[in-house]
Amino acid sequence: MPVVNGIEFFQYPAEEPLWGIRVDGTDLRAHAAWATREPWRPELEDEYEDQERESAEFLWRQHDGLGVRDFAEDHFLSAADRAPLLGCPCGIWQCWPLQARIGVTSTTVTWSAFRQPYREEWGELPIGPFEFDREAYEAALAAPVLPAQDPLGEAPLALGVT
Repeated sequence: MPVVNGIEFFQYPAEEPLWGIRVDGTDLRAHAAWATREPWRPELEDEYEDQERESAEFLWRQHDGLGVRDFAEDHFLSAADRAPLLGCPCGIWQCWPLQARIGVTSTTVTWSAFRQPYREEWGELPIGPFEFDREAYEAALAAPVLPAQDPLGEAPLALGVT
């Protein structure tokens, strides 16, 4: 029997409220940071004065949620080959999206084939695949958690490129 992942959607305040996502209790932005650490290494190695701390912060904050007004609940239930799940911190989600394939059946929702479209050479990122019980997924979408602030927290120093 396949393992079913846990899902939590949340909406946190920014200039406009943003959709955030936790998979198995971990923010999707954290999954993306760890998955892109090695592909980023050549570009970040000599980029920062305080290399470890600043590169960790860059990786940790490279994505943000998707605007609540731009992406309704049905976006996360629409089968698509390349659907954005995270956007860019600049506020223009198309600038730096994290995309994945969304597969929908009557009983499951699956996210797979995570990619960064502006770094095709990275190929498929080592995230997922994640399979969610559709009923639990829809319930999480219908009642997102509403934290008072962005719950991502501090970047772990070990994430930094050294």
